[in-house]
This record gives sequence, structure tokens and C-alpha cells, in this order.
Amino acid sequence: MIDRYLIALDIDGTVLREDGSLGDATVTEIGRLRDLGHEIMLATGRSVAMTLPVLDRLGITPEYVVCSNGAITLRRDASQPLGYAREHVETFNPSEVLQTIKSALDDAHYAVEDETGLYRFTGYFPDGALGANSIKVDFDELLVRPATRVVVISPEHAIEDFLSIVEKMGLHRVSYNVGWTAWLDIAPDGVNKSTALERVRDLLGVPRSRVIAMGDGRNDIDMLEWAAVEGVGVAMGQAPDEVVAAANARTDSDINDGVATYLSTL
Repeated sequence: MIDRYLIALDIDGTVLREDGSLGDATVTEIGRLRDLGHEIMLATGRSVAMTLPVLDRLGITPEYVVCSNGAITLRRDASQPLGYAREHVETFNPSEVLQTIKSALDDAHYAVEDETGLYRFTGYFPDGALGANSIKVDFDELLVRPATRVVVISPEHAIEDFLSIVEKMGLHRVSYNVGWTAWLDIAPDGVNKSTALERVRDLLGVPRSRVIAMGDGRNDIDMLEWAAVEGVGVAMGQAPDEVVAAANARTDSDINDGVATYLSTL
């Protein structure tokens, strides 16, 4: 038995290019390491429903999958229709944070994901942004159910303006990350990809020194810092400066199949 790696891969802008395409070289390298016995898994901000099809595209069936920025961890279970069951779910009461944000961003659009993966939303979200499992409701209906994630988008704000507004809100009771556009993901307090991955690493019995994580976005910062302590946190070539600063390695961009470039060195 090899001394296996635990390799955690972000999806969008990492495994998949920004246009959603998947490079042949990435599939080849992931398959090569899978066949050698290494544990290759996904750690993503996507919901469960939008994550599982990517496993099929990659040809992998990892023991665990981290979704919703760490709020949901799946475990492989052949008895389930999609092959995975929810192993661990973190939720929080979204009412206070939603009301706080609405007071500062009245024209923003809001969505709340529950533990089943259903999004309830107000306003407008681009087609496909929330997946097929979503329903439009009044704002007050977003306040009453436990959430695994709150999503806020404010298309009229530039990303730096949006960041400034978010910082001024003092969202210290939740963990938040801002995406490439004015898109805010809010998770339960203290929950992110790294907290879920540390739980997975412990369950699998993989040493910290055998951990590799790869990502490109601000929601990957905690994961890259966690991996870099004893293992390797790899920032994609197009990642913002603060993401690169969290990593201890860097590869090529998503467009140039940076995942394949790095994995080919293992």
C-alpha cells in the first residue's frame, strides 16, 4: 500500500475552467493518481446537487466530498440514489445576518440554502447560479429556517466596493467569503473548507504532511492555509493576491490546466 496523499480540489476556476469546461490533461492526471491509490476529493462552495455530477466527469468516487464551503460533508454510500449520504451538516439561524445586510444593501438579492440543498431566494439570480433546486419566496421567508449558507449578490457594486461594505457590517458571528463578482457566501460561524477537510483527514487517517489542497478563490484561503502548515496549499495561476499569499505553492491558470501541471509532478 502506498503512503497516499489526500488531495482536495476546488471545482470552479480550479478543476473546471471558468467557462465550465474540463481539460483532458486534468482528467488524465486525476485518473493516474486515483489508480495509484491516492484519495482525490472535491472541496467546493457548490451545493450537493451541483457537485456530484463533477465527480462523474472526473471519474472519481472519493470516500468524502465537501460541499457548501464546508457546511456539508458527504460520505460515499452505495445504498443512496446518488451514491452519497450527508455525513456532517452545519447550520445557523440566518435571520440576524440577513437583516443586517439588508439594512446596508437594500437592493441586493438574497438566497438561503437549507441542509437538503434547496435554495429559497428573493430578487434575481442568473440562470444556473443556484442550480435547479430553488424556489422564489418573499424576503421574510428566508429568515425562519436553519441555513447551511446565505448568498448575497449585488450586481451594481464593484467587487472592492462590495468588500468594503461587507467589512463595515462587522459580520463576526459568521464566516464569509466574497467571490469574483459581488457575490457573498456566508457560512456558519467557524465553518469553512478547512474545518471540514480536517475532519475528513482525521477520519481517513492521513498525516497532515500528506495533504495537498488546490484552489483559486477567496473561499479557498482557509483551505490553502490549512494545507500549507505541514503539506501543500496550491494557488491557481489566476488567483487574487490574497489567495496566493495563503498558499505555499502555485501552479498555472485554470485555462492552462494548472491542476494537471501540478499533479503531474507527484
